[in-house]
Amino acid sequence: MVHAERAALIDDLSNLDDEQWEEPSLCDGWTVHDVVAHLVDSARTTRLGFVTGLARARFDFDRQNARGVQRERGASPRETLERLRQVASRKSSPPAPLDSRLVEEVVHGEDIRRPLGIAHAYAQEAVVRSLHLQTRTPASFGGAKELVTRVRLTAVDVDVSIGDGPDVSGTALSLLLSVSGRRIEPDELTGPGASLLVTPV
Repeated sequence: MVHAERAALIDDLSNLDDEQWEEPSLCDGWTVHDVVAHLVDSARTTRLGFVTGLARARFDFDRQNARGVQRERGASPRETLERLRQVASRKSSPPAPLDSRLVEEVVHGEDIRRPLGIAHAYAQEAVVRSLHLQTRTPASFGGAKELVTRVRLTAVDVDVSIGDGPDVSGTALSLLLSVSGRRIEPDELTGPGASLLVTPV
């Protein structure tokens, strides 16, 4: 599934012009080009490399990610895209649950596609597994474990319900993006608990 999502993103990126590569993504402070560079860095990351890099960044995840973007961002969009092609079939991973690779591809895929108006049909299993992982992951690691003690997430397009509290309904993808801290349209989520998740666009 990870390889399929990488291939689909490469296809979408192949049609962009240089201005679109510099469009702000949904990932605060990063352009589309930056997010692609991050995906290259993420695909290259090994368990040992992650630990070593984190130590060099003085255990600052943001600093480590910024260094990865700087390292893998090519001199041009085409160069960065070629680097993504070269790593698309890799199976390496940092010391994290394997489904974190799906979270990377789906959430960052939308970080890129949504600002550009590109629609993509993700594999439902990839979205659901990503949502389950994010709701098991503490907020300090970018997840929503604490959030689902206060709201119940109910997907309208697949049989998934997670959490305890006022209901929040939406597609599994919308729920995933919201619990991952991404801006979504207010009408993507409904229910008495929706105001706790929606960040205005």
